[in-house]
Amino acid sequence: MTPGPARTPPPPAGFHALDSGPPPEDGGAPLLLVHGWGSDGGDWSAHVPLLAGRHRVLVPDLPGHGRTPDRPGRCSPRAIAADLAAWLRRKGTGPVVAVGHSMGGQVVAALAVEHPAAVRSVVTVATGYGGDNGRPERLRAEQRELEREGTAWALRFVRRACTAATPPAVRERHERLIAAMDPGVLARYREAMYLAPGAFGLRPAAAPYLRRRRCPALSVHTSHAAAAWERSLGGHPLNRTEVWEDCGHYAHEERPAALAALLREWCAATAAAGQGGDR
Repeated sequence: MTPGPARTPPPPAGFHALDSGPPPEDGGAPLLLVHGWGSDGGDWSAHVPLLAGRHRVLVPDLPGHGRTPDRPGRCSPRAIAADLAAWLRRKGTGPVVAVGHSMGGQVVAALAVEHPAAVRSVVTVATGYGGDNGRPERLRAEQRELEREGTAWALRFVRRACTAATPPAVRERHERLIAAMDPGVLARYREAMYLAPGAFGLRPAAAPYLRRRRCPALSVHTSHAAAAWERSLGGHPLNRTEVWEDCGHYAHEERPAALAALLREWCAATAAAGQGGDR
């Protein structure tokens, strides 16, 4: 039989990203900043200048968000984490401090659990892991509403996620971003986070999954109940939980200077304990 033409392997998955470049010789660990559902790397625009003087800062747009093309079969937190791990290897960053907001928190958790060589420590901000155990039915109902209503449902999500403390510019930016998103992309991501096989967004699945983290984990929550649940997981002796109860869901953008200061302090503290968060 005459052999067919050789198949060309698909190109490695890439990300449109900001890369601040190498830090000074005495600088700290690289920082990977991962945005949430329906957003893009612009979430971190106020943080980069506060961090790049000491750290290499990498800020990707996730697939189907911002300027990174959609990859329909690669929209679960685990798949994105695998693609990010490969991308970081190609960039030669070495282990990073992986920071994620909301859905991005699930992504960096998966990066820490499944690609531990890529991660020095992990930081999650307003990542709720599906709330309490009674939410699966509500999440399924909300998913049906999202699939039926599309952008209108997503806009309501953004408006509910904001509070009186949310600066109007942050609210307007997220409304504009999510209104420009493909509703099919939003639905696929939300399904993958909470309802698809292998999802760990709901607490019964999240608890055993997050206990597999072997690196230090810093968690910033906006409610005491969520923080108490996170603390109940135990884990690394350096694990730490903060509560910013005066913030809305977009806490990282409401308090960028405070979060940048917290990240700098976290990197220094984990380095002092021999965890490589800084040098």
